[in-house]
Amino acid sequence: MTKVKYTYNPVTCKYDPILVTPRTFGRATFRFLAVSLFIGLAGSIYFHFQYPYLDETLQAQENAYLKSEWRLLGKRLDNSSQQLSSLEKNDDQNFRVILDLDPLSPSQREAGVGGRPKESETISYPLIKLAYDKAAKIKNRLDIQRQSIDQLKTELGKKERMWASRPAIQPINNKDLKQLHTIFGMRMHPILGYVRPHNGLDFTAPHGSPVYATGDAVVMYTGFSTYGNVIYLDHGFGFETRYAHLTRYIVEPGQVIKRGQIIGYVGNTGLSAAPHLHYEVHYKNVAINPINFFQRDLSNKEYEKLIELGSKSTTSLD
Repeated sequence: MTKVKYTYNPVTCKYDPILVTPRTFGRATFRFLAVSLFIGLAGSIYFHFQYPYLDETLQAQENAYLKSEWRLLGKRLDNSSQQLSSLEKNDDQNFRVILDLDPLSPSQREAGVGGRPKESETISYPLIKLAYDKAAKIKNRLDIQRQSIDQLKTELGKKERMWASRPAIQPINNKDLKQLHTIFGMRMHPILGYVRPHNGLDFTAPHGSPVYATGDAVVMYTGFSTYGNVIYLDHGFGFETRYAHLTRYIVEPGQVIKRGQIIGYVGNTGLSAAPHLHYEVHYKNVAINPINFFQRDLSNKEYEKLIELGSKSTTSLD
């Protein structure tokens, strides 16, 4: 049996039954559903903003992590750029100066950076685009620096060969040297009795004293002439040395010689007034004074003493 609900009527002081009509029921139901829908919608919106979905939370965390990684990458790229700038500075101000090479201009250092479409132009996110541009610029500068280092290595190899080949020591050891005759140029020949060019220096030393090659070279010629037994060495780079009046030589044409290697022995052959070595240096087929090449083998004090000793000689020995 359906329960009947009553309501108190203050006029009649009686309880009257509540009659529920379809319209009344419909209105009540609509109000209930409307309020429920509003509360549910409000709760859903609140929950959505206060408690996002798990996938969104994980994605947000990953995005934050990636942003921090990109910022860290940017700092590392800046640090790499500073280190590269230091290397470029040493390259221009030290390495290239030592090897007589012109420093690279800023336009050469930046060659290839501009004037062409950048691949990063397709990247919309600023943080990634900035890091990409930094990395591309550093890569280009590294390519230029690698080419510069390759050039330095090639030039250094040439310089090392030139420095090793350049006549730079005395052909007679100081312990064997008795007298250095520094007369270079026109002089009276002690045997022929007339003035003619003297294109070298005369080193007085005991007969049989070792004669040393003054730089790396290839033997051009060995033989006999008015200078007695002679050796001609080709040092390359325009340099040639000649050793004369030898008692004998122990090298042959085409042989490769190293600086400091014994090539012969002091003698008195040819037109010579006493046992000695006649030594010449030629640069591009022009005889130059060998005295300018000895300082590497001597201290400043020894060099000055050698010059003083040689200046006392008034005649040559050939």
